[in-house]
Order: sequence, then structure tokens, then C-alpha cells
Amino acid sequence: MVKQKEFDIPFSGLSQGKHKFDYHIKNTFFESFDYNEFNEADVNIHAKLNVMSTMLELDLSATGTVNVNCDITSESYDQDIHSDLELVIKFGDEYNDENDEILIIPHSEHQVNIAQYIYEMLVLAVPLKRIHPGVIDGSLESEALEKLDELQPKEGKENKEDTDPRWDALKKLLTDK
Repeated sequence: MVKQKEFDIPFSGLSQGKHKFDYHIKNTFFESFDYNEFNEADVNIHAKLNVMSTMLELDLSATGTVNVNCDITSESYDQDIHSDLELVIKFGDEYNDENDEILIIPHSEHQVNIAQYIYEMLVLAVPLKRIHPGVIDGSLESEALEKLDELQPKEGKENKEDTDPRWDALKKLLTDK
């Protein structure tokens, strides 16, 4: 991962109170993390940093779309993304990000990089099973869906004569009691 300087928030010169930062995420952002599951990305990030005397509160909000491939048909489609992340940033002796909701940075730091948190928030906002909306409502026509329909098992037996006579004899034993 390349550390992206545009996602550094220098908090040392900020006055106490709330400050807003906006970012626009494209596919190059994910490429810097060697993540290639998205074909295209167009996501807006709104960051609100609340500077207090002893800690910082960071609220991230993401809205937009990512273009992904359907798990069933491999057709690409735009998946809507809506996600929020709240992070408390405290000061301590050494850097510690073991807790998902609390980040501890050294007292000597004067900025915080939020690129990793944006990346994780967006990747986790996409459903694990990605299904094209056309598959759900039946409007998508693709070769993969046609082949799946063709290979789908047939429902029940249409002709009773196709049954095995040995099974019929066994069924008769059950009903003759």
C-alpha cells in the first residue's frame, strides 16, 4: 500500500470544534491498495473531524457507486454504496490500531492518515454476494442465465408411466396394510 498524502488530515493547526473534509474516490484509490474487485468507482466521502483538547472524533460518510461483476452471471453492474464509520482518535505513547473504533496515535503526531479507514469502510459496504438487479427482477437476459435455466432440474415427473415398477411394488406394500 502506498501512503496517500491527500488523505492526511493535519489536526495540529486546527482550532477546537468541528471541521469538514470532502474526498472523491475513483478506482485508482483501490489500485493503490492492490484491490481489483471493482471495475470502476465513483464515491464521495464526507469526513467530519471534531477536535477536542484530549482527543479527536472522526465521522466518515460514504455515498456513491462501484461497478462490480455479478457472482451469478459475471455481468457488470453499478452497486450503490452507503456507509458510515465513527472513529475516536486518542493520544498515547505509541501507535495502536488494534481496536476498530479507537485509534491511538503518539503525542508527537500532528496529522492522521484516514486512507486505510476509507478503504475498509468501502470494501465492507459492498455485499458479499453480488447479484445483478436484473437477475432478481428477471429482466436481465444473458447467456449464463439461459444456460442455468437449461440445466435446471425438471420439476416432478410428467408421465406416471416413467416410474420404476419395482418402486411401485414397494409403495403398494405400504398401502396394503
